[in-house]
Amino acid sequence: MKKKDGQRDLVVNRRARHEFELLDRFEAGLALVGSEVKSIRAGQANLGEAFVRLGKDGAWLVQCHVSPYAEANRQNHDPVRQRRLLLKQPELLKLRRGLLQKGMTIVPLRLYLKGHLVKLELALGRGRKLHDKRDALKKRQADKDLRRR
Repeated sequence: MKKKDGQRDLVVNRRARHEFELLDRFEAGLALVGSEVKSIRAGQANLGEAFVRLGKDGAWLVQCHVSPYAEANRQNHDPVRQRRLLLKQPELLKLRRGLLQKGMTIVPLRLYLKGHLVKLELALGRGRKLHDKRDALKKRQADKDLRRR
């Protein structure tokens, strides 16, 4: 999927919009090795089980599975290693403050290309309960019906 400002989605976490009410969005760079970049460019990554952990040493993307690159042989990467997120201090502070609120979490939404760099879009979100999910589906369907007319 092409975006208007040269961005191209590589991997999308579709369930995130269903499972969470998304509030603030952030763009983060990723510290990757070469074989990871090639695998992500080929769409061989999965954000389904991934989450973001904040530590004293910054933010980390945890349990994001990036398949080994076939042509990398010995220099291949560990598929589920933790990857450092490159965020500025004010963004890290906003994320830390957001996590202090009850029920808030950081959700990875999508991996995309911006120029030649791989970026991660993440958001502060609050988990939805089952009835909230049903209401959101009904509202989305009603909006879709209105657009058809």
